[in-house]
Amino acid sequence: MNQSAHSNGAQTGEPWLPLALRELLRLGELEVKGKFLKDVKNTFRNVEKMLRHARWFDDDWRVYNRGPYLQLYKSNWYNHSNSGVHFETFIETAQLQKQSFPVLMHAEEDCPSQTEFISRFLDLERDRIEKWKGYSIEATGYSVLRKTLPLGLKKLEDRIFEELSQLKLLSASIDEALIALS
Repeated sequence: MNQSAHSNGAQTGEPWLPLALRELLRLGELEVKGKFLKDVKNTFRNVEKMLRHARWFDDDWRVYNRGPYLQLYKSNWYNHSNSGVHFETFIETAQLQKQSFPVLMHAEEDCPSQTEFISRFLDLERDRIEKWKGYSIEATGYSVLRKTLPLGLKKLEDRIFEELSQLKLLSASIDEALIALS
């Protein structure tokens, strides 16, 4: 039998999987990851509910939840296509492998005067952010700041909610920087 038949599992009787999947997943991991991703989707649904019930969450706030990916933003942050200013977190396959996930602030391509916005925003908030444990200012491209959290956290939903609630404290300065550029 030729080499390709052997390498795709035909000769050994194993189910055939594309090379990329075989490298990513060892036997048994597919079920575990699929279950964990389902759990992550439930976690993010619960975080969305927590956000929507928070005292500070009013008609100006929005949540975009796509399963294992969530954005929090205000209606005036040019994020109608999910590529303006927003806070973001996600837990996908790469994060499962690394056993950690990010909590971020982005100012993407729909943000007016993106570079100037980031500069103005950091002029207003750099000191506060530098005092927050675990946060780093990136200010490269559209990424403004980042914190990486371990996946093994107890009460993961509560922790994600706490981080997004902390980032919410930056909203007045985001509004101010955007207004200055309008």
